[in-house]
This record gives sequence, C-alpha cells and structure tokens, in this order.
Amino acid sequence: DGRLTFLPGNQIVDLPSINFMKRHGTVFLNAYTNSPICCPSRAAMWSGLFTHITESWNNFKGLDPDYVTWMDLMEKHGYHTQKFGKLDFTSGHHSVSNRVEAWTRDVNFLLRQEGRPMVKLTGHRKQLRVMEKDWRNTDKAVNWIKEEAVNFTQPFILYLGLNLPHPYPSPYAGENFGSSTFLTSPYWLEKVNYEAIKIPKWSSLSEMHPVDYYSSYTKNCTGEFTKEEVRNIRAFYYAMCAETDAMLGEIISALRDTGLLGKTIVIFTADHGELAMEHRQFYKMSMYEGSSHVPLLVMGPGLREQQQIPNVVSLVDIYPTMLDIARIPVPQNLSGYSLIPLLHEKAESEVSPRGARPSWVLSEFHGCNVNASVYMLRTGKWKYITYSDGSSVLPQLFDLTADPDELTNLAIKFPVTVHSLDKILRSIVNYPKVSSSVHEYNKQQFISWKQSLGQNYSSVIANLRWHQDWLKDQKKYENAIDKWL
Repeated sequence: DGRLTFLPGNQIVDLPSINFMKRHGTVFLNAYTNSPICCPSRAAMWSGLFTHITESWNNFKGLDPDYVTWMDLMEKHGYHTQKFGKLDFTSGHHSVSNRVEAWTRDVNFLLRQEGRPMVKLTGHRKQLRVMEKDWRNTDKAVNWIKEEAVNFTQPFILYLGLNLPHPYPSPYAGENFGSSTFLTSPYWLEKVNYEAIKIPKWSSLSEMHPVDYYSSYTKNCTGEFTKEEVRNIRAFYYAMCAETDAMLGEIISALRDTGLLGKTIVIFTADHGELAMEHRQFYKMSMYEGSSHVPLLVMGPGLREQQQIPNVVSLVDIYPTMLDIARIPVPQNLSGYSLIPLLHEKAESEVSPRGARPSWVLSEFHGCNVNASVYMLRTGKWKYITYSDGSSVLPQLFDLTADPDELTNLAIKFPVTVHSLDKILRSIVNYPKVSSSVHEYNKQQFISWKQSLGQNYSSVIANLRWHQDWLKDQKKYENAIDKWL
C-alpha cells in the first residue's frame, strides 16, 4: 500500500529502508497501478502500455513471452541485466480456479472464491526470515551485486521481484479451506504500533455499491468480523511490509558495501496494494486507495534528497523512465511518460518530444472477484470510477482531499464533474467497447476450457475453490453458466 511510504501511514510500522530512501531520494505521493492485480499490473510496468492495449485481462493473460521489455532494450544497448524472483508478466500462470473465476464473473451467481482472511503467527521472537523463498531471491541478488556487478565495466540493471507482502492460501480444511493467511513472526509483529492502527469504517451490506458487495462476498468478507480480527489482519499485513522493507535494506547494504550505492539508481515500487479489511475487503482487485495506490521511491546520483512529488504517476511510466536513464530513445507509442523531468523538476515540454505529461492516470480491471470491467481516472482531487458500459452499473466519484477514506460517493451530487471526467476517460479509451471485448474473450476462453474437459466438466467445475457453495446446488450453477453462454 503506497500510503505506507509517507506520513501518517508509516507511523504504524517501522520501515527503516523506506525511510532511508525518503531521506536520500524522492517519494511519489500519488503513484498508481494500471491494473490492481499481479499479472496485468506487471504487464503494464514491463511494456509501458495500458491494460486495454496489452489485452492482459486477468492473471492468466499477460504479455506475449517474446514481448520486448525495457530490460530487453537495455540489454541490447550494452547493459548487464539480471532478474530474480517474481516476474509474472507473461501469459499462462495462476490456477485453473483463478482463470475460471475471471471468465465466469459475468454469470449471474454469487459464490465465495476465497477462503476467509486469517492471520497466523509463526516462529519466535528472533525469527527474521519468514518468507524463505523471497529471502533466497534476496540473497541471490545480494551475491550477484557483490560477486558480479562490482566487477562490471559496463552499467548493470538488476530486478528483484518479491511476493511479500502478499497473503497466501493456506491448507485449512472445512469452512476455512484455502483461507488467505497473513503470516508473520513475533519479530516483525513487534515493529507494528497496534495503537496507531485504524479500524476502517464499514458500510452496511445493504448500502454497499453492488460491485463492492460482489467483491466482498466472493472474497468471503460479508460475515461477522470482530474489531480484534480486523486489527490483527491489518497488523499482520504491516508486519509483512516490515519484512519486505528488510529485504530492500539488504540490497541497499550490498550496494553500500561494494561502493556502488553512490552511482546506482534504486527504485522501489509494487504491482498493487492491499485493502487489509478496508471497504469490507482484503486483497486487491479494487480501485480504492488501499488496493490501487502503490509505493514509488527513487534515489540515486544527481537526484534531489527529501523530495516529495505530488503529481499523479503510474507504473506505465517505468518503461520510458528506464530508457531515459540509459539514454535510449523512447518509443512514441507508449502509454507512460518518463519520470526524469519530475525528478529533476524540469518543464516537461523542454525535454519530451511528446509534450507535457497528462494531469490524470488510468487504471482498469478485468479479472476475478469483480463482476464488471472497471475503469478509474485519477486527476486532481477527484477519483472517478466507472463500470462496464458506463450506464448499467452506477459510477463512483470520490473527493480524495475531503474524503481520503472514500466513504462518500458524490457521483449523483456532481453530475457535471462526472460528465467531464467521463469525457476525458472516453478520449483515452473506448471503455464500453473494451468491456464488450473482455466479455467475449471470457466466453470464448470458458467454452474452450469446457470442451477440453469433455465428460469431466461437471466434476472439475464443482471442485474449484468455490466448491463449498457450488455443491449445495450444483445444477442451479451449471444452468446459470449455460444461460450466460
């Protein structure tokens, strides 16, 4: 959650490496993902293109494996390149269940797709390493810096992708089957200031926006949660962020130990945030701030220290920024704009042949846990969210200055603002047409999958993650799918 990288968010948890980057570099106060879910978000970051252009509709459909990323271009121009950890930007990943849930989101049924969010304390007071796989990748990156990068005569680019602070599905049985678990050790939990944790205000289920209700239900969050449960989920999430911060610290220390820190640009960001029980949801897949607002910090030679940049930016800006750093000509067809002018406080028209960066950012979502394509435009104090064709589901409008918790939808109160923001959005993307394409894509993919199963279809679909709901009335749900098809 990007809000944790600046005040007052970071008073909740100790993040020394983030704070080091803030002291010695720049923090972007309004950075957003272009799609609040792993694969489509990463596809946007690696391609520099909006989701409707890459057609990375869900966690199964990302970039083509041979897509030329900014790292590929930097390698062509003489950079030593290395990638460790989570990449997740090409097609073909994630579970069958995850795919089917995305394809069937247009079907008129409500089924729980996630296990109820839970917390789990593991290890002991001195246990630093909880997420072993992420630590192994961090160790690989540290060793590469110390053994390889230090000897290079040409410049290098190192990418380290972590899974943290992502909750993970756990092997619980019964009602808690597959519960998404926030996991940490007492060592990290002690870094969290429990007193500072805010308990989010929840609307009653009847007052919720219909898409929010669908999301809350499919994420198994419509049941009763005590204040203690909610506080714990949030605390464990912050503790997982503290462990992530320690991995960032390992990279900064390795650069310092090898004498490379003074001549290396370090960028820290994320593919999406975490709602952590805000708006009666956990996970991402939402345009609310907890899910869509990401961290973005940059430090390095020639960059101002303790700089805070309020401009709205997004992950598609990484591609042109990396090329700008490497002095490689930036393709003109990109959705993003280089961050270098903002970092150097230059007038953008002086340095960019494309002219000034727009005053808005776009995010969109077409995957599971949300039963309509979603489009978000953030500009100035406004966040405008619209669904599918712009008329069949009510839009949302939030004034983030007056209402940072996004509790009051102003769409009906300010029709002129809605109209003008919708006009800007339609000038960027013909969103009713895109929604219709996604709808058709979902049908075709589902039909192909169904045909590939033959006689096994009924048994396979009944035993996906939603099996506890499905098996109560299997015929009803199969008929709903047939009607949709």
